Amino acid sequence: MKLRVLLTTAAAGACLAAPMVAVVPSASAAPWACTASDAQIYAAPGAVTGGPGELLACRPTTLPGVPHNIAMKAWKVRYASTDAKGAKNVVSGFVAVPEAPWTKGGSRPVVAFNPGTSGSGPQCALSKQMSGQYVDHYEGPNIAELLKAGFAVAATDGVGYLDGQVHTYMVGANAGHALLDVVRTSRQIPGGGLRADGKVGITGYSEGGAASLWGAQLAASYAPELKVAGAAAGGVPGDLKITAKALNGGLFAGFLADALVGLNAAYPEMPFTELMNEEGEKAIKAVRENCLYGTLAVFLGAKVENFSTDKLTLEQIYALRGPNGVTWGEVIDRQKLGVDIGGPSSGATYKIGFPVFQYRGYFEEIIPHETEDATRAAYCKAGITTQWKNTYPAEHLTTDWLAAGDVTTFLGERFEGKPAQGNC
Repeated sequence: MKLRVLLTTAAAGACLAAPMVAVVPSASAAPWACTASDAQIYAAPGAVTGGPGELLACRPTTLPGVPHNIAMKAWKVRYASTDAKGAKNVVSGFVAVPEAPWTKGGSRPVVAFNPGTSGSGPQCALSKQMSGQYVDHYEGPNIAELLKAGFAVAATDGVGYLDGQVHTYMVGANAGHALLDVVRTSRQIPGGGLRADGKVGITGYSEGGAASLWGAQLAASYAPELKVAGAAAGGVPGDLKITAKALNGGLFAGFLADALVGLNAAYPEMPFTELMNEEGEKAIKAVRENCLYGTLAVFLGAKVENFSTDKLTLEQIYALRGPNGVTWGEVIDRQKLGVDIGGPSSGATYKIGFPVFQYRGYFEEIIPHETEDATRAAYCKAGITTQWKNTYPAEHLTTDWLAAGDVTTFLGERFEGKPAQGNC
């Protein structure tokens, strides 16, 4: 199964490869009040009729997982989005708005936030963890930093945390669409006070960093009405083949396991379950039940080759074809970030008209430096204003916290209209 993980990781991005045509949400009937139960927020999707970003249900909540006792109003939300194949889907998340007035001119800005890896169990959704239902997460301090600056936070759980679903871990189009759509959703909450003319920032780290850059790459085509001012992305696994090779058989093979199962959830037509041996079947079950730390413990040192009946290597997996003739390798290659990007007046597939801040820790031990540095280089080559920092004296997880101040400052300066200086 481990082997599939790899696949999953890479394939996730494959979906993202094809940009969506601009999809502006319809002005349909959002709830008059946030009276949904918790069960209704996370209920199975059923038939989806809402347009992208349409608020389907909401309920007031508190966020004990966010430290410093920040005065805020918060809501869990259920909203419509678009999956990697262009079909409608439903996503959960939360929105938090500081009670302190916004005094820096214009409407209060919103930061679209995608968490780092949460795990694939249903209890792992960020909105559940931050509201105190289960605690196996580390993003609370980063969310607090944004709220203290006065920004509203629209956080997506990501696709696949509703009843009966599996999180589509590292599936780029799913992540990018859900991240952009939660901003649309945030402005429909009764009494939320967020306006459509407010500026938007995008941020995330690790899995969230990949989602942040996919959101940045898709913004112009999928959500052109959003006034995106900047995006910040750290610890980004920009090339999943490079990342998979490094993770396979290592201390952090659990990330591959999440990717494997998540990719299968997004692409059930591709070869997956039929390849598994008994250990692979057990591994799939473990992924679906655990959050981050449990998954890492279960898959410590696991190798992809040990989970399939034929002991398939990564390269052999990449050669496998689905019923439409597409190989896993092709799916994975389409996931690579920084491909066919350019400025707003370019002929690139993905047009980015705002500055980007990318970063990694000096002692990064999970995502290979090679791929993080290459993603930054691709943005620079495309002429996108890119700020880069790789000098945080930390490994993967602690870099997420150490960079929070820089991320907040970067986005704040963009909201204030200050020009960004790249350092390519």
